[in-house]
Amino acid sequence: MGKIRTHSASAKRFTVTKSGRVKLNHMNRRHNLGLKATKRKRNLRKTGYLSESMAPNIKRLLPYS
Repeated sequence: MGKIRTHSASAKRFTVTKSGRVKLNHMNRRHNLGLKATKRKRNLRKTGYLSESMAPNIKRLLPYS
């Protein structure tokens, strides 16, 4: 049986932790940062975790992680 391809775009955006949770970086941290409040930018700095209902979809796209 052949290998399963990893979805490249998902591999750049998500990582699977050792406990099996899917880790992600927040969006809205690239440009127009002068318009956003300091508190908002500080909270976007933190790592986010994908919801338990969406995690199986991403894990299917990242078969070997």
